[in-house]
Amino acid sequence: MTKHYIKTLLLAFGIIVAAGLVSCKKYLDRADESIVSGDDAFKNFTNFQGFTEELYNCIPDFSNAYWTNSWNWGEDEIQSTARDFHFVVKIDNGDFWGWQAQYDGWQAGWMDRNNTNTSDDRFSKSLWRLGWYGIRKANLGLANIGKLKDATDEERNLIKGQLLFFRGWFHFMFMQYFGGLPYIDKVLPGDQKLTLPRLSYQECADKAAADFQEAANILPVHWDNTTAGKRTLGKNALRINKIMALGYLGKNYLWAGSPLMNFVTNGNKNYNADYCKKAADAFGALLSLCESGEAPYSLIEFSKYYTNFYTIGQNWLMPGGTEAIFRGPYFNGNSSNWGTSKQYQPSFLSGGDVKFLPTANYVDYYGMANGLPIKDITQADPESGYDPAYPWKGRDPRFYNDIVFDGVKCVQGATTDEANRYANLYTNGSYRNISTGSRTGYLLYKFIPRTANEYDQGYSYDKSLNIHIPYMRLADVYLMYAEAAAAGYGSPTASASNYGKTAVDAVNVIRDRAGVGHVAPRFLASPDAFMEEVRRERAVELSFEGHRFNDLRRWMLLIESPYTLKKSIEFDRAGTFNTTDPKLNRVINLREAVILERKFSMKHYWLPLKNSDASMYLEFPQNPGW
Repeated sequence: MTKHYIKTLLLAFGIIVAAGLVSCKKYLDRADESIVSGDDAFKNFTNFQGFTEELYNCIPDFSNAYWTNSWNWGEDEIQSTARDFHFVVKIDNGDFWGWQAQYDGWQAGWMDRNNTNTSDDRFSKSLWRLGWYGIRKANLGLANIGKLKDATDEERNLIKGQLLFFRGWFHFMFMQYFGGLPYIDKVLPGDQKLTLPRLSYQECADKAAADFQEAANILPVHWDNTTAGKRTLGKNALRINKIMALGYLGKNYLWAGSPLMNFVTNGNKNYNADYCKKAADAFGALLSLCESGEAPYSLIEFSKYYTNFYTIGQNWLMPGGTEAIFRGPYFNGNSSNWGTSKQYQPSFLSGGDVKFLPTANYVDYYGMANGLPIKDITQADPESGYDPAYPWKGRDPRFYNDIVFDGVKCVQGATTDEANRYANLYTNGSYRNISTGSRTGYLLYKFIPRTANEYDQGYSYDKSLNIHIPYMRLADVYLMYAEAAAAGYGSPTASASNYGKTAVDAVNVIRDRAGVGHVAPRFLASPDAFMEEVRRERAVELSFEGHRFNDLRRWMLLIESPYTLKKSIEFDRAGTFNTTDPKLNRVINLREAVILERKFSMKHYWLPLKNSDASMYLEFPQNPGW
């Protein structure tokens, strides 16, 4: 949803709102919950949809929330040393308070900001404040659904389904970071004492599941196929539908069944099979609808894989294509260039001083094209074919799509800096600057084209480069299904009752798209062996999309070595330097060096709540250890 798209939708639905949301800050400061009377706001579908629209503007755009943006907080990414205000640096230091606005003097984080509203300002979106506001707004709408008299059954279901989804989604987003919370399913009076207790994680997940399930039951697969949706035909891609509800129903159940969530509820560090079976069923229903063609979602072919994350030369077309399932709105396509484009390249290519680099240990997860993992980056492996003298040769095709390694051509056209046309990422190479270049020996180009530099000007306004990363895409669902089916039914060859593919089949669907070999037979010998490959596959396919931190937490691996380490790759060039095919360049003295080790304890599995919130009443305590 672009800024212009939102306006188009508002006009199409004929929203009659006094002053037209001229000032969202004033809007949020009002004592009343609507700037029109209750009867007018809820009397017909047009007006009620106008009320509901604001919930979409409560979704933070985590990849475009500031000039430079931090959203990868696992062992996957490390920041250059020029600045230290982003949350990833604070996490590396064990300071999890840094998500809170009062500990973020730059107001750079997308989870909490002092200035928050539902306008079209990407810098004013934050999960904590808009999430609670969105929950209250959803509850207000559900409490008034009975006033919707001038509407068809279809229209009532569309309104109710959206409200239920958003109530469940905001709760789920909070739960995955903070654990079980009160589940707010009614409008709370402002003049009464709060006493709602924190629920266990699984109790909270059950309530979210009920909302997602009911939403899935009453929402259409696609709004374009509804009478109401035909009013905005072709502009309904971001509207909440059955597929989105099923996707988050499954994700909510899988998270509830994961080791961390099962441990804090039941004291058991294994998967909860019952929750995983429910997750597999939800994902199975979703995938069946997609594969039958009933739902308009499919994997993007690998030659166009980048369009999951950016488009260029398409008049600011929103990325995601047929694969993105759930995305928040964006408000200015060009603004994405001024953060994301520049934060992944050395300063002499793009300017700026804050850089985010893929760690060498994480890049190791990108195995070989035959589907086998690399056991040790410094040792030859006859089984997989990996050769440390040619470490870039024969790798998973996604490695070449996502990662810039030594010798890759980074400037395509004319340049005044010929010495830096090719990535000098060997030890002491010109790209290896810990302050404003690469600390790790790699660069990340998954979200930007190779032309996005000051010489090729791929990020100039006339190129209309638009970068936007989805919260959920179809590839994620396949891999969550694989995990849920294997954990729930106890076998890599198990499947949900409503879907024909087995857990391993689902992983191989993703590998087939990338041209990678199938899961090797030795990983099918047990659920534990298979889960190693599922986790590696998630690491590769969903790399740097904001999933890794929560994955490591829910698997109870965040505080365990080697996941606490961030490393660089060190080597020297040998022989003739090949600029035509850098995969064929030979290296010597290949090794990895530890840049830092994160000192975590059990308390780091959850973010600390705000002390001001945790001290409101006894039934809402702070997370353990904080």
